[in-house]
Amino acid sequence: MPGINLETVRFAAPEYLWLLIAPGLLLVGWAYQLAARRRDARRFRQHRRLPVRERFPIFGSLVFWLCLILSSACVTVALSRPTAATALVRTAGVDLVILQDGSASMWTPDVAGNRWQRAMRFLRVLGESLAWKDDRMAMALFAHIAAPQVRLTKDPNTFFFFLDHLAHESPFRLEDDTSWDTNIELGIAWGMRLIEKDQELYGKSPNAKTFVLVTDGQAWSGEVARSLKLARSNDVPVYVVGVGTTIGGFIPEPERKPNDTSPREPPIRASLDRQSLAMIASTGGGEYLELDREGDREISNRIIDSARRRAGSRGLEVANEELYWRFLLAAAALMSVGLLFLQERIELWLQAAGAAVALTLVWMLTR
Repeated sequence: MPGINLETVRFAAPEYLWLLIAPGLLLVGWAYQLAARRRDARRFRQHRRLPVRERFPIFGSLVFWLCLILSSACVTVALSRPTAATALVRTAGVDLVILQDGSASMWTPDVAGNRWQRAMRFLRVLGESLAWKDDRMAMALFAHIAAPQVRLTKDPNTFFFFLDHLAHESPFRLEDDTSWDTNIELGIAWGMRLIEKDQELYGKSPNAKTFVLVTDGQAWSGEVARSLKLARSNDVPVYVVGVGTTIGGFIPEPERKPNDTSPREPPIRASLDRQSLAMIASTGGGEYLELDREGDREISNRIIDSARRRAGSRGLEVANEELYWRFLLAAAALMSVGLLFLQERIELWLQAAGAAVALTLVWMLTR
């Protein structure tokens, strides 16, 4: 059995093993019947004269009885609940670092709610699609400046707690000048800092790192090529998720101060910069995906599956495995083979009765 150390086999209910005496005695009787059959075949061949040599099957219907005996032995071993230590290769998880655009253009209401609220709904689906066993997630917001929100964590409650408090609006206010810029370079740089800080605290992780950049690309600035080169050199691909429409909409006007008498500026129209975002994804070694062109669940699974294919190994993990189902499967296979050799109806009735008795015994012993 591959992966199973036979030296570690133990029985949770060894008191049933004494029942193996019955299949053992039946096997001796079966061997005696086989020897008698071969002896009778030789005698019959010597005293019967035919123009064509007559052939006699070696086993005949004895094959069915052999399968029945071995099947009962397998059921008996299954009742004793065997377990064994198995060595499993444990695959590492994934580390998703969310780089969420929080600039003023994310207030644009060209999608349900606005772009920010649409992005938060997607991030919730992304979090729900993650296994969270060895997987981790971090989150940083950026506009003209960056603000890390969640460091790499295995706790889904932490991530969803922040989503609940960020679901309605971005922490970057429209009244702040720093909100009117999309500094993607700074967002990626802060993502790298989150990964580096985690390595300082907990050492290098075998998890596959992936950046998920959620943005509309409106009025982006910074030396993006430089930060993308840094991410690629650290084997961190950048997946870009576009939010918004190419038709776009107007960014809401910030609230004016009571004593502000300056003339109002014309409204700014924000649209999805699909071409630039696709170029960023291609340069970053990832893929460009767009909300509402594909389903949220489909996008989430594509990002996670791609990251898992790059995940390393956490080494061998030793665990106890129940083996009783293997013996029950072997018993069923043996009975199926034995049925092929049934030649008389009485044998079929005996087989059905034996199966009924076996099922009754299993039910009485395991209830």
